[in-house]
Amino acid sequence: MQLAAVLWDMDGLLVDSEPLWTVAEVALAAELGGTWSDQLKAAIAGTRLDVAVPAILEHYGCETDAATIAWASGWLLSRMIHLYAENPPLLPGVPELLAAVHQAGIPQALVSSSYRVLVDAVLAHGVGPFALTLCGDEVVHGKPHPEPYLTAAARLGVDPAGCVVLEDSTAGVLAGEAAGCAVLAVPSVPGVTVLETGRTLVRQSLAAVDLAMLQELVAG
Repeated sequence: MQLAAVLWDMDGLLVDSEPLWTVAEVALAAELGGTWSDQLKAAIAGTRLDVAVPAILEHYGCETDAATIAWASGWLLSRMIHLYAENPPLLPGVPELLAAVHQAGIPQALVSSSYRVLVDAVLAHGVGPFALTLCGDEVVHGKPHPEPYLTAAARLGVDPAGCVVLEDSTAGVLAGEAAGCAVLAVPSVPGVTVLETGRTLVRQSLAAVDLAMLQELVAG
């Protein structure tokens, strides 16, 4: 099978934004009367706010009613919008791989668990090109559900089996695998582990990944 499309995650894979999320999460933990936990960070990596925020509140023994979830979600979003204005840098290997896939005429999509307001803040810095962007608040089910990647493939008009998903989190890898895509994982959060299979590879950096590797992964 030929490589039909490359589907990129954003936070921790495309841009080095996880340290910014940690700044916001540490501050939220302090607001809730606790200290941030690396174990919690690994558990919520790659998930939407509607999954991550209740998990954070429960971890710190807080109420998880709708009003408290809405407050904490808004608090994190507001802090992240401010932090994203700092233009989080692209991770190693990203510019080269984006360019190689583009020059080969293969469509690329950005499929993120972050909400549109945060994705647009990153895209405003000229990241791309992407034929499609799909955000966490634009699907019914977020990662690890396959809906985000199935939706992206459908909108691109390609078979999910011909797509390679680029991910850094367990939730994202599970979403890509469940969608029937090949997956290349570059874990960015300590404690996140990904098992290799015939259609899932793990690398330490996208600097070690090229177009030929993606084509071989799909064909394999």
